Amino acid sequence: MRLWLKDSERKPDPAPVKTDDRLAIVVGLAAWVVALVVVLVVAEPFSGNAILGWTCIVGIALGIAGFFYTAARHRKAD
Repeated sequence: MRLWLKDSERKPDPAPVKTDDRLAIVVGLAAWVVALVVVLVVAEPFSGNAILGWTCIVGIALGIAGFFYTAARHRKAD
């Protein structure tokens, strides 16, 4: 097995596939929201388990930022 190929031996790159990643981000956001609700109901937020709630909040914030970034990129591509 060789690790490098000459340029003449390479196959052409495949065409990029158009995808819409917004659905995956929305599903992830929903999962973080559900996790936050579970943490707030099951684990008492002020009993030393505050890191769990903050983790969910950061996940939600990053998901929202990722959604807007992906939506802007999707609009730009169209």
